[in-house]
Amino acid sequence: MDNQSGKRFQNARIKLMAGDVNKIQPEQMYDRAQALGIGGGIGGGVMTPPVTERTFDEYHLYTLARPTNLEDSETKQVEFIRASKVQSQKVYVYDGLKLDWNRYRGYAMENLRNNQDLGAEMDTKVAVMREFKNSEANHLGMPLPKGRVRFYKQDNDKQLEFTGENTIDHTPRDETIRIYTGNAFDLVGERRRTNIKVDSNNHWLDESFEIKLRNHKKEQVEIKVVEHLFRWFNWDITEKSDPFAKTNAQTAEFRVPLKPDEEKTLHYTVHYSW
Repeated sequence: MDNQSGKRFQNARIKLMAGDVNKIQPEQMYDRAQALGIGGGIGGGVMTPPVTERTFDEYHLYTLARPTNLEDSETKQVEFIRASKVQSQKVYVYDGLKLDWNRYRGYAMENLRNNQDLGAEMDTKVAVMREFKNSEANHLGMPLPKGRVRFYKQDNDKQLEFTGENTIDHTPRDETIRIYTGNAFDLVGERRRTNIKVDSNNHWLDESFEIKLRNHKKEQVEIKVVEHLFRWFNWDITEKSDPFAKTNAQTAEFRVPLKPDEEKTLHYTVHYSW
């Protein structure tokens, strides 16, 4: 909360309206209300909820349990939600296509399809994602407003260490949330295009890629390799080294298990037609 009203508030009762409320002249929103720590099994006793929640019209209304003082020109962060023993899964994702989509915003699909320079650059970082279910069984189950989520993990000395944060959108109960928290230090990906053939007269294009993954960890991991088949809507993977799943109209996902200190190479060829 950022008080720039010129007034001092004592024992103020704070409510938060969460949802996509339409306004003709929207005010700036601050996403500092929420601090939800998730660490995959961190313990804690039963505490009085910092807020209570109820539906209000098409939105959700949250009321802080305790009043607070807010001085003029003061910025204050108050605890919004506290949850213990929340179980989360760690997901590794390699999205090796290095492309600034904002640069090509507004381009016609034909321009993206015929530009052979696109898709040749790569990123080597493997993203770390945290996934958890917003359910009562997972010690949550409250509709979560848009805001910041922090992750902590208990070290060997029983101290909580900060491992990443990000923001979430308004999320109903019983939905699964996946959040990017950083990049893996000991996982590396390489992506390179090995071949491209275009026959404009017969309206087709073939493109081949090779993706190398290296696991320098001491434990086995699984990396989800995400490939964006952006050149056209009609495509077919005609040759592949590993099975894949079509996650949407222009995305394929490979799941690659890696043993400790193992390197694997996957390759595929995609055929576009128009």
